[in-house]
Amino acid sequence: MANIRLKNIYKSFDGLEVLHNLDLKVVDGEFVVLVGPSGCGKSTTLRLIAGLEEVTSGEIQINDRAVNDLEPRYRNIAMVFQNYALYPHKNVRENIVFGLQRAGASRELIAERLGKASKILGLEELLDRRPSQLSGGQRQRVAMGRAIVRDADVFLFDEPLSNLDAKLRYQMRSEIIRIHREYRTTSIYVTHDQTEAMTLGERVVVMRDGIIEQQGNPMEIYLKPANIFVATFIGSPSMNILDARLFPGWVEVGEQRLPLKRKVDQGHILIPEHGRDIKFGIRPDFFLDARFSKSRVDLARIENVRIDLVESLGFDREFSIHAGGQAMKARLDLRTMAGEGETIDLCVDMDMTHFFDPDTGRNLFV
Repeated sequence: MANIRLKNIYKSFDGLEVLHNLDLKVVDGEFVVLVGPSGCGKSTTLRLIAGLEEVTSGEIQINDRAVNDLEPRYRNIAMVFQNYALYPHKNVRENIVFGLQRAGASRELIAERLGKASKILGLEELLDRRPSQLSGGQRQRVAMGRAIVRDADVFLFDEPLSNLDAKLRYQMRSEIIRIHREYRTTSIYVTHDQTEAMTLGERVVVMRDGIIEQQGNPMEIYLKPANIFVATFIGSPSMNILDARLFPGWVEVGEQRLPLKRKVDQGHILIPEHGRDIKFGIRPDFFLDARFSKSRVDLARIENVRIDLVESLGFDREFSIHAGGQAMKARLDLRTMAGEGETIDLCVDMDMTHFFDPDTGRNLFV
């Protein structure tokens, strides 16, 4: 196992700076997911750690040792790529053990590691096939097997599931979790898919425009987003962000006045008596149908919500709604049978709402 430290990392391509003063620590055995939109710098970060790109400035440490000038083959890192990167003329067995053979490993060690990896990944009956005879999921298993047998200090995953269909992605996520529990190898996983980030990561690092916006365990990121970007990027459907005005005892959204009981702590921020403009955040999952909600001190009522569209999602139904002249999403269970064009009353748990600065996007109470 290994620890990784990125210290004040800058990276530029042809004068264009894509990483800005990046700092990140990954401890022994941790599974960290870098997530963000395309172009945010997450794959570049991974390639810097692997040694496939050179840093412009800053230091990369593995096991407390600077590796900036160390060639990739000496960093003892195994990388799983998006496009599998298998040798088409070699069979599964040969693809998996190729790195061990080049390193001069003994036949006994190669056989032992091949047997264990192929058993874990369900490849025992596929060892004589070539990549062209495999499905996408099987090819990705082979790529993971090649990483496993290396006995590397660090596993790096660069969007390995993006070429798979939804069912295979779900299955492979389970495989990756199981492998990490088996080996506890320090791992960094890059994805633009927030579902992968939330299900795989012990720690999630949200990136945008070459910087880290927020990091923490998945539920911290989901429940306490640092800013509007994180709030809307993490979660599906994304958080509703509404124009509102915050007062010491309530928040005003259009003509709706939602009382505050526990949320606002004036020790953290000045809230004048005449109020201040904010962006008000509510996740669709935290709405409740007023007809099925018991009265509680932390519940506020939003009345006469117009339903524009209803989408069935199995147990849940997703409602596109209008309230206070603003569009929102609400996810309710099957008890809510109201249809398009009707109005309903909703309740929201005010302890689960967020107040953002309209200029900086910063969460005022995180």
